[in-house]
Amino acid sequence: MPEKPPETAAVWNAMQWGIDAGVPVVSHFFNCYQQLLSAEEEIIMTEEIMSFMNDNVFGVWFLIGAALVFWMQAGFAMVETGFTRAKNAGNILMKNLMDFCIGTVMFILIGFGLLLGEDIVGLIGKPGFDIFTAYESFDWSNFVFNLVFCATTATIVSGAMAERTKFLSYCVYSAVISALIYPIEAHWVWGGGWLAQMGFHDFAGSACIHMVGGVCALIGAKMLGPRIGKFTKDKKGKITKVNAFPGHNLPLGALGVFILWLGWYGFNGAAAVTVAELGSIFVTTTIAPAVATVVCMIFTWIKYGKPDVSMCLNASLAGLVAITASCDVTDAFGSIVIGAVAGVLVVFGVWLLDHKLHIDDPVGAVAVHCMNGIWGTIAVGLFATDTAPAFARGFGDGVTYGANQILGEGLFYGGGFKLLGVQLLGMASIIAYTAVTIVITFAVIKAIFGLRVSEEEEIVGLDSMEHGLPSAYSGFSIMDVSNTMTMEVNENTDLGNDDYAKASEFQKNAAVKVVEAPVMASPSGIYKVVVIAKLSRFERLKTALNDLGVTGMTMTQVMGCGIQKGAGEKYRGAEIDATLLPKVKLEVVVSKIPVEDVVETVKKTLYTGHIGDGKIFVYNVDRVVKVRTGEENYAALQDVE
Repeated sequence: MPEKPPETAAVWNAMQWGIDAGVPVVSHFFNCYQQLLSAEEEIIMTEEIMSFMNDNVFGVWFLIGAALVFWMQAGFAMVETGFTRAKNAGNILMKNLMDFCIGTVMFILIGFGLLLGEDIVGLIGKPGFDIFTAYESFDWSNFVFNLVFCATTATIVSGAMAERTKFLSYCVYSAVISALIYPIEAHWVWGGGWLAQMGFHDFAGSACIHMVGGVCALIGAKMLGPRIGKFTKDKKGKITKVNAFPGHNLPLGALGVFILWLGWYGFNGAAAVTVAELGSIFVTTTIAPAVATVVCMIFTWIKYGKPDVSMCLNASLAGLVAITASCDVTDAFGSIVIGAVAGVLVVFGVWLLDHKLHIDDPVGAVAVHCMNGIWGTIAVGLFATDTAPAFARGFGDGVTYGANQILGEGLFYGGGFKLLGVQLLGMASIIAYTAVTIVITFAVIKAIFGLRVSEEEEIVGLDSMEHGLPSAYSGFSIMDVSNTMTMEVNENTDLGNDDYAKASEFQKNAAVKVVEAPVMASPSGIYKVVVIAKLSRFERLKTALNDLGVTGMTMTQVMGCGIQKGAGEKYRGAEIDATLLPKVKLEVVVSKIPVEDVVETVKKTLYTGHIGDGKIFVYNVDRVVKVRTGEENYAALQDVE
């Protein structure tokens, strides 16, 4: 017999009396009542099972989300490496690795306690060592989840200070960010601190992570100074030109962006507790970066004449940063507007730093993370809507502090200025705290260790000077083509005739100058011809010499400068310096083939009717020895002519 509920004890006893007395109607009613109780118990049991499964499914998803956020470290490493120069690739990879490893140590020692420990007057969490003293009851999942977020904050700074920061100094300030700066301000928002109690909303970190990392990056890049050659100054020290340093591997940078975009679904979605919330977050996290990228493409196409590849990659990240704070409480329309603003803001940010503030940020970290972190924080107060599934839950991280929920809808959805005001206050407070602490940190590091490498170390490259690594691309021939791209021909070099057959001897000699050694004819009858030409003409030149009968040649990629500088292309809105251009140095040795024929063939092939088409140097060769056979002079050259 089922246990009688306390609230129905009187009815239960009356029915039991009727059964004992043999009353048929009472017996029938009792049987029906038993079936009803069984059905209710089954419903309760089903609900309990579903609740248990839901909690465990989303508990597993929480950890999967943490793993996706960890995978974003690879994305940051690829973006930063691809957007900088090859001579510093290993250094940047090392920094991204140490961000997470040093951050883990600091988070264990103090960071986790400051972030999620017992609240102390709304400012910090109480530090503790529960991970050592009470491991059996420790919140393992929450530790891992918050650790990977902490590491992201430090990683953002790496890109803005790339290519000229001492590795030791980097390790020190990365540790400080993970131990003190991030945990304390994040406690205000996610640990029950004073901003959480006011109703400040930052679901996944536009303010706590990206804005904080961006502010540190901005101040660090300013205190560190620009890379050598980034800005051209006149005699009075006034900056007259911004020089572009193109990234050495944009495919690698693009791979990093796609890795980050994938990881962002865990970054934003890991704290969802229902399928509806998760689905909505995925929608907003997809719309904003997509719209940002399209808007950036159109904007750069109009502004610079061509759609900028690296800027569009940055725009995807900018859209992701901007939607992070409000991804749980906004809708599709809000996501579109947030993304569109981010797509323009990232271009403006790069321009502002380069042309107005004169701060060198190699990867655009400030424009992406600082400016769009600010925008994303403000956007909560504009676009929060109660149609979003997570709106009623409030803070969105699974914890509600006191009676606080989200303060209402955003300004553009009829909610007034209350939420917007709290967002602005929280944003200003976090920026102020971060700025003060990071300035002190950098100042102390600069005084003790120094922040910047020497001029020689920067020019040679940090891979070699800081890590003893000759190249991150061992086995490949890497040429640093900073400030070099395909240039438009300078109109001042035009000789007026691009047809070699119709050109005068003066025009031919002006375009492709021939320099011969001041000696008599070679006694051996052997000559060495050295040609300096544009890289773009190499294949045509090689084919022409092969047709002439010259099959042996040596080609070297070199850098050259001269009158033919031209007007530079744009990279991220800055003109690429045309002082040095990529060229080829081709060397051939001939005996049977008349040297005059070689010279004429080269001149005809290189000629475009402009000064600087190439130069030809002719030298006498006294002796040639073929190592394999011991043959000399004329005989040694017969298999290459």
